[in-house]
Amino acid sequence: MEDGEEIETKKAVEDVCDKERAEGNNNRAETEALSRDTKSGSAVTPVEDSEPRYNRMKLFDKVMQKSIAKFMEHASFNRFASTFRPLYKKNPQRMESIHKQFLAELQKSVQEDISRLIEEGRLDIKLDELDKLEKAAQDHPEATWRPSGIPEQDFCSYLMSYYQKQEAYMQLELKKIRAENAALAQRVQAGRDGIAHTEQRISASVEEWKASVTEFEKLASSLSSADVFDV
Repeated sequence: MEDGEEIETKKAVEDVCDKERAEGNNNRAETEALSRDTKSGSAVTPVEDSEPRYNRMKLFDKVMQKSIAKFMEHASFNRFASTFRPLYKKNPQRMESIHKQFLAELQKSVQEDISRLIEEGRLDIKLDELDKLEKAAQDHPEATWRPSGIPEQDFCSYLMSYYQKQEAYMQLELKKIRAENAALAQRVQAGRDGIAHTEQRISASVEEWKASVTEFEKLASSLSSADVFDV
């Protein structure tokens, strides 16, 4: 009786393992196809040249699903049954049902963790931003900066552009200050010219006044009382 039970147990395990092996082969084939498409950059065929090659969020979700499926392969019924062999011998059907329930709960838990990771890390927003950056890069095909592999040179090139911008800004500010100083100098010079002109007018008036006084004194002296009343 025990030999018959062992034969039936072995046959049931082999049937379940064959089923899981076939599903695993299909999952591996799909995973390899996805990997080849990802490497070749043709995971999703773009409708237009202006659109990104693929949607990163959809690709991330598909890769996660394939990874979960591959992870589930390691929790095969054969390993599960070998771990709980005494229970399996008593009730193989019940053990198979428990294994399926275990896989379902495990997959659900992993899926919830991935969803929580996407929500907390805001991966959907960040991956969409990467898609937009890729589209913007397609609209501007000029060569972008790449590190040279020499940190000192990259750091200096970064600082050089920063200092060049600062120098341009300082040159512009210096030009403005010089223009303001030139305008102020013109106003000061105009004020000085006005003061000099006023001084000249005052000097001329003083000289005229002095000449008038001198002439008046001469006239007064010529019209002295002795000369006037001399008969």
